[in-house]
Formats: sequence, structure tokens, C-alpha cells
Amino acid sequence: MTVRLGLVDSGVSVRQTIYVHASLPDDALPDPLGHGTAVCEVIWHHAPHIALYNAQVFDRRGVTTAREVAAAIDWLVAEKVDLINLSLGLAHDRSVLAAACERAVAANIILIASSPAQGAAVYPSSYDGVIRATGDARCDRGEISFLDSGQADFGGCPRGINPLGAIRGASMGAAHISGLVAGFLQGGGDRQQVREWLVSQAKYVHNECRT
Repeated sequence: MTVRLGLVDSGVSVRQTIYVHASLPDDALPDPLGHGTAVCEVIWHHAPHIALYNAQVFDRRGVTTAREVAAAIDWLVAEKVDLINLSLGLAHDRSVLAAACERAVAANIILIASSPAQGAAVYPSSYDGVIRATGDARCDRGEISFLDSGQADFGGCPRGINPLGAIRGASMGAAHISGLVAGFLQGGGDRQQVREWLVSQAKYVHNECRT
């Protein structure tokens, strides 16, 4: 099956736009930050045949708002995507964002959002129904950790595909998890079983155990 994946980020590179099926806004600019480009590269590494829906929410300063992210999620719900990657975290809980996530979950869309390995909770990863993903230094590409902690549900490789890339950490961990999930769905996996599948694939359990 063709997996429809929504990317809520800073956009994609000119090279990557050939894979984009739709964008918000329609005249989305090439990624001014490189963040969305790196996230997209990770996802495509694991699932190269996805249909990509590009929701550009960050400006050139790397700033966005809960309302802009919520609008992007609602657009992706209307586009009937299967999975949304949110390699971002906002410091404050906002009702408009919570409601958008609730609508996406109700529409049976998988939400994967980044969460820091330490520190205060961020949003949307802290909302019910959202898979919380972070970077785990133990994980290489294709490896998963089942953390089940106060910070995150799962960990993925904290590095991008480009070994010299400067973007590391929770954003990349979430991207790797999203890419792996997209690959699972492409292979006929049941979206209702995604969490169980991630647990079954985990190489590491909690902070110390290796499976």
C-alpha cells in the first residue's frame, strides 16, 4: 500500500519537492532551516515510496505557534494521511493544539511527536494518543528502544542520514520512528497494532536492558 505521511516541519528541499503530493501553504518555500529536509531524508531512508504531504509551519527564524501546528494537523486530517510526523515540541499546552490532535486520533491517524530525553513535558507529544519519541544514543539506524518512561514511549537513532549533519537528538529520533512505522504500514502492517509492533521490534528495553 502507499502510505500517506504528513510532515509538519520547516518544509523540504528543492530536490525533495518532487516527492510531495500536496503542500500547506500551496506556495510553500524551500526549507529555509534544513530541519524538515533532514527529517524527510530520515523518513525516506526507511520508507522511500511514501506519499509525502508537506505542512510548512516554521518561519525563517525557526518559530511557529500552536495555532499554526494545529492548522497543519487539521489540513492533514482532511487529506486523510495515515501518519503524521511532528519533530517539534512546544513548551506550553494550548487547547487549540490539543483539540487538533484529538481530532487526528479520532480519525485513526498515527501521530508521532518528539519529546526531549530530559526536562519538562512538551506538546503535542504529551497529549493522549500521541506516540512520544526521542533520540536514544544506543540506537543505530533501524533500531528501536522501548523506554516507557515519563519522557518518551520509544527511542530511535538520534542522528540523521548525513553523518556530518548538525541536527541531532529527539527530532531525529522521532523521524526514525516515523520512518520505521511507515515501512511497517507499507508492508501491510495494521495501524491498530503499531505500538505493539514497535515494542516487539525493540532492541533495548527501558534504560538498561538489551533484548
